[in-house]
Amino acid sequence: MNALNESNDKIKQLLFIVGIIFVAFNLRPSITAVGPIISDIRLDTGMSNGLAGMLTTLPLIAFAVLSPLTPRLAQRIGNEWTVLGGLVLLGIGILIRPSDLIWLLFFGTLLVGAGIAICNVLLPGIVKQKFSTKVGLVTGIYTLSMSFMASMGSGVSVPLARGLGFGWKNSLVFWGILTVLAILVWIPQLRVKSGKLIEPDPTDRLMWKSKLAWQVTVFMGLQSLLFYCMIAWMPEILFSRGIDMSTAGWMVSIMQLVGLPSTLIAPYLADRLSNQRGIIMVMGVLYLIGIGFLLIGNHLLMLSLSILLIGIAQGASISLSLTFLSLRARNSRQAANLSGMAQSIGYFLAAVGPFAIGLIFDVFQSWNISIVILFAVCVIMTLAGIGAGRNEYVLPENGG
Repeated sequence: MNALNESNDKIKQLLFIVGIIFVAFNLRPSITAVGPIISDIRLDTGMSNGLAGMLTTLPLIAFAVLSPLTPRLAQRIGNEWTVLGGLVLLGIGILIRPSDLIWLLFFGTLLVGAGIAICNVLLPGIVKQKFSTKVGLVTGIYTLSMSFMASMGSGVSVPLARGLGFGWKNSLVFWGILTVLAILVWIPQLRVKSGKLIEPDPTDRLMWKSKLAWQVTVFMGLQSLLFYCMIAWMPEILFSRGIDMSTAGWMVSIMQLVGLPSTLIAPYLADRLSNQRGIIMVMGVLYLIGIGFLLIGNHLLMLSLSILLIGIAQGASISLSLTFLSLRARNSRQAANLSGMAQSIGYFLAAVGPFAIGLIFDVFQSWNISIVILFAVCVIMTLAGIGAGRNEYVLPENGG
């Protein structure tokens, strides 16, 4: 009987992981699909580069606003039902976003961000709760899934819009298929009676006074800023360097694909090392060299090398930022509070990026100034990551 129970538990865990993977599939492509076809959207609607950048920025604003609120909602209706609600919101946003009405385009984009934000915040907490002894491994698996579909969003966006004649509207609607599949796979999880994600923690305010918590937050925010700026504007930057737009879209896709191994390896190593400073420094150096090559690159070989280095560093930084939410917390309550703080402030920082980079280009008509700014952001991110990687907790033992 015990063997049968253990077998059933393993099957349930496996099915839960499958559900998490399908949810993770939806956390990026609806956003990354915009960058390669942003010129089509801009030309069709007549909006400026700065306003077009808001199509990537709005979801991040939703992330920032909803991150501290989502755990409270989950405490009321349960984790699984809250995730389902997030997927439904995402699906509605995907359906109404492709519109000739600019306000509806932006409102749909906001709903897309809201749906992703809910799932984004809850997955680290669910992993901590369901797989407490395998946080690094499961985090790596779902981050890998998320990053893979993010790369597909960048890669097939132009072929769908232009090659198959879908146009930018149907190209964006296409990603609703993933959302429907995720809902179907997630519905069986609703049978599982789930307790509260985490009980309210009276030490929540202490988190905001923790230097280490702020270092984790800054690292998460700036790696997100870099990621979304690259996704939104890398195709345009490569196009300005003489690469045709379809090839540029696939290069951005490759940038994310080459980061998949580091997305899985980084949290796996982080879970086994006493501190993560070494990983952060290697990641930072690769990122800086990659951005440097992007600045001075004027031929395909150097630009390709830039894409590869940025992709490897990007994959590691994304998964490490999520892993820090568990590694720097003593318990699940601290992890929830740190997640709310880091994702709220972090994504607010990230939201500034695509809009600001587009605005800078509108003013100077050159991508070089924007690239220099991204280089400086990478330096600050690396320094924050070195601080976040030290073997300490965000709060003392009696602090929650």
